Amino acid sequence: MGRRFVVLDRDGTVIVERHYLSDPGQVELLSGAGSGLRRLAELGLGLVLVTNQSAIGRGFFDQPRLKLVHSRLRELLEAERVRLDGIYFCPHTPADECACRKPRPGMIETAAEELDFDPRRCFVVGDNECDVALGRHVGATTILVRTGYGAQVAAEGKVDPDYVVDNLDEAALVIERLVGVGERV
Repeated sequence: MGRRFVVLDRDGTVIVERHYLSDPGQVELLSGAGSGLRRLAELGLGLVLVTNQSAIGRGFFDQPRLKLVHSRLRELLEAERVRLDGIYFCPHTPADECACRKPRPGMIETAAEELDFDPRRCFVVGDNECDVALGRHVGATTILVRTGYGAQVAAEGKVDPDYVVDNLDEAALVIERLVGVGERV
């Protein structure tokens, strides 16, 4: 298998949580997201976004609209000198019981196959229970960020991530420590 990857949730982890985000103009990076992701990329880690987008399955907006949102996200990240290796989304509702909706592993398995990485060697970072559960499901190192819903999830104590941090900047520091300073992954 190739290099190690960081698998990231989108809403509340990389960008500001907006309920059923469909307006590219509302895409806003969270504080610490750009610098944290840049640090991870400088370590040689791959960066993949995995996001549940049930609004598509509910008919609130369509995949071309989601593509516009993701194009705007990529523009904002490029301004921070960050490039994502991939964005994977699940368009289904919870009732669909698909294999790709987090915490099920479908998106991470697809990403791992397409980008040649071992999910067990990756870091899964998110702000919600399903993100931690996804990481646990594939045997990855899990990091809960207190952005988005993360502070509430941490306070409720319903999940047991490997690490709890304030934002992606702090997550990058934890990951850097875990992979070894200066070590190329």
